[in-house]
Amino acid sequence: MNPTALSMFISALGLGTIITLSSYHWLLAWAGLEINTLAIIPLMASMHHPRAIEATTKYFLTQAAAAALILFASINSAWLSGEWATTTPMDPISITLITVALTIKLGLAPFHFWLPDVLQGLTLNTGLILSTWQKLAPIGLLFTISPNLNTPLILTLATLSTLVGGWGGLNQTQIRKIMAYSSIAHLGWMTVILTTLPKLTILALAIYLVSTTLMFLTFNLMLTTKISTLATSWIKNPFLAMLTPLSLLSLGGLPPLSGFMPKWLILTELTKQGIITIALVMTLSSLLNLFFYLRLSYSLALTISPNFSNSSPTWRVKTNSNPMISTTLILSFLLLPLSPSLMNIL
Repeated sequence: MNPTALSMFISALGLGTIITLSSYHWLLAWAGLEINTLAIIPLMASMHHPRAIEATTKYFLTQAAAAALILFASINSAWLSGEWATTTPMDPISITLITVALTIKLGLAPFHFWLPDVLQGLTLNTGLILSTWQKLAPIGLLFTISPNLNTPLILTLATLSTLVGGWGGLNQTQIRKIMAYSSIAHLGWMTVILTTLPKLTILALAIYLVSTTLMFLTFNLMLTTKISTLATSWIKNPFLAMLTPLSLLSLGGLPPLSGFMPKWLILTELTKQGIITIALVMTLSSLLNLFFYLRLSYSLALTISPNFSNSSPTWRVKTNSNPMISTTLILSFLLLPLSPSLMNIL
């Protein structure tokens, strides 16, 4: 893509998110979401492949339906209450419609069906934007309206998302689909705590952004999109291949890595609120996620690709580097000691 056009679309992505996060008017929030959607569509379709075009079409139709639902619900709320502010208490029908629309935009279960197929049709760089930056605006709106949310609905959607994210990723061989189901499961952890302690949602989102960014950058550097090709990672970048399994375990929430911190704090808060059954179901479903992260780790660290006599010598393979990887590696490993301070703040 032309660098000028690329910079324009990236700037539009940032502008749309900032408009949504900083607006107190439903029309402005809706406009920011639409700018976000329209800005990423050229990036998704730039690969000139039928699968990319299919993914772009699915994404556009899904996001357009969700945007229409948001617009209808906000107009209905303004008609009944006379207020357009996002912080105004809303009637049950409007708040339910907006919640459903935002979960469609995020890809929470049972509205998740578009996410794995769309992510599979994109490049890893565009998939990174879709899995991280595109989540900020809808989660920001959910955070804004969290005092008005329907708690049983949110708990149901969140629990279902963790279960679907765990079961869906078990049988996958494509890394992008595994990351899509991982995203669905993490979104469940973020939303389950929205109505009780929304600050924990921001913490879980921050850890998710760091870990997911690290994984997409790593797979992009290794030129890997399938589990079967992970075995060649030792040849391409031995140091990164050694640390990536730890990054995957951090994404799965295994102590003492950073990914354990938000799950620990969320489970503690759910237990305090007496929501024991949902806490138990989410804990068990996280074991399913951990299983397919261990599959990736095994393929990456404990298997070696066949080395034939006519293959190129390993010392002639050029190793690439990315400065963002070292930063995100440190953050995904070493944030757990901050937990006591964060518990005092929250």
